[in-house]
Order: sequence, then structure tokens, then C-alpha cells
Amino acid sequence: MAELAGVFAASHTPVMLNFPDAIPADDRAAVFGAFESMGRRIAASRPDTVIVISDDHVHNFFFDNFPAICIGAASSYKTPVEHWLKADKQVLRGDAGLGAHLLGEALEAGFDPSFSLDLTLDHGALTPLLLAKLTPDITVVPVLVNCVQPPLPTMKRCVEWGRFLRRAVLSYTGCERVAILATGGISHDIATPRMGMVNEAFDRSFLQNLVDGNTLRLIAHARDHVHEAGNGAEEIRTWLMAHGAADGAECRPLFYEAVSKWYTGIGLAEWHVGSKA
Repeated sequence: MAELAGVFAASHTPVMLNFPDAIPADDRAAVFGAFESMGRRIAASRPDTVIVISDDHVHNFFFDNFPAICIGAASSYKTPVEHWLKADKQVLRGDAGLGAHLLGEALEAGFDPSFSLDLTLDHGALTPLLLAKLTPDITVVPVLVNCVQPPLPTMKRCVEWGRFLRRAVLSYTGCERVAILATGGISHDIATPRMGMVNEAFDRSFLQNLVDGNTLRLIAHARDHVHEAGNGAEEIRTWLMAHGAADGAECRPLFYEAVSKWYTGIGLAEWHVGSKA
């Protein structure tokens, strides 16, 4: 049976790649250093595969067919889909066996995800992997969550999805070690008059709720206040899935900075699960 070797979460924004010089050099070094440190932690957990929980920014899906959850079950994934992202085109290895296992176990457990054998990953998945220096050698299974077009999966359901992912990983026999990287949020607003306004109070409360580990309070805060943190903050659903997968393990924030010129509250966190052996 596979071990859940690590659970991590990180913000993403294409601005980190496209306009790195928009913030002072010391701040940029701190952010990029935090991502590289997280990458070393993920590497130290020695995963055979990393489940990357992200969202699709209306690239693979559109409003005629927008699944709540989509599991990738391909053997490879092209990335990035955006022609304007300042990142080299590359192909990431996929773990088709684990993707198929997650899909089958989800259906047995009463979840109804879609699946795809033809996803092209966007900046949401690629940016943190690049900054963490995990490409090109990483093997991934993408799990894409609708954080864009209402109706969205509820905060509670995302925690339940995370708990399911843990159970599914532990029942998998195709590899020994699996890590989870959730990516999205925290506070940011895209294409509205509030763009560039970061709600640091929301971000810090959200991170503290993860540390405290009170799931009911975490869900309530996310549900009741996410609208105060911008439309992009809906991506905290990915963090809630990580919280569910960690199953009560200690959460430790690795970094936080409100970076208004990158339009985003940049946060990173780790849940202390598994062993490093």
C-alpha cells in the first residue's frame, strides 16, 4: 500500500513568472526562496508521484461543460496552456495508474468526478512546480477543482474530497509514496476594480485556522468570508482539500507575504504527515 508522504500548499500567480521585477529584489528573493525551500521539503518526502490539486482557469473547460472536479488519468501532460506565460513549454510525466485508481475509488465512495486523458496544465499547476524547482523530473496526477464558475463545490465538500484522497492513496498498490501539493489563492482579485488589493487579515485568519486544526471553524470562516478576499480567493478550496487529506496532522505555515504588486497573498504551508524515510 502507498504511503501519503507529504501534504503541501502554495499560492500561485502567473505574475511571479511574467513580472518578477514588479517587487523589490529582497521581497522577490524571499518569495522565491520560500518556494525553493518547499521544493526541497517535497523532494525530501521522496514521492513517486505528486497529486497536484489546482483549478482550471477556463482553459481545458468552458461554460458549456465545467466539472466540479476532474481527475487526470493520462501518462503525460503538456504545459503551459497559456501562450503568454513566460515559461518554457514542457511535458510532465503522468501516473495514469494512480489517476485511474483515484477515479475508480471516487465512484465507489460516492463521489462523481469527471476525468480526462487530454489535459494541458496551466499556470496554476506549473508556476509552483517551476518555482519549487521540481520540474521536469516530477510525476504528477492533476486534480482540478472548479474555483471559477458558480456553482462551486462547497468548502465542506472540498474537505471531504481531501479525506477521500487520503484513503484512496493509502489503498493504492502501484507505487510506494505519494505527496499532495495543493495550489491556489490565497486572497486576490482578478479583472475587477479590487485587483491589487490583498486582504491580509483574511489570509492570516485562514492560515491560523489551518494551524489550529478546527475543521468546523475553518470551513465556516472560508464559507462566510471568502467573498471579502477577492474572486481568486475561491481557490482556497484546494487548501481545504489538503487539510482534509492531512487528516488532523499539524499544519505549519512556511511563508506568508501580502504582495499587492503581484496581486496576491503569497502563502505556503506544510502538514506533517508520513515519514521522510
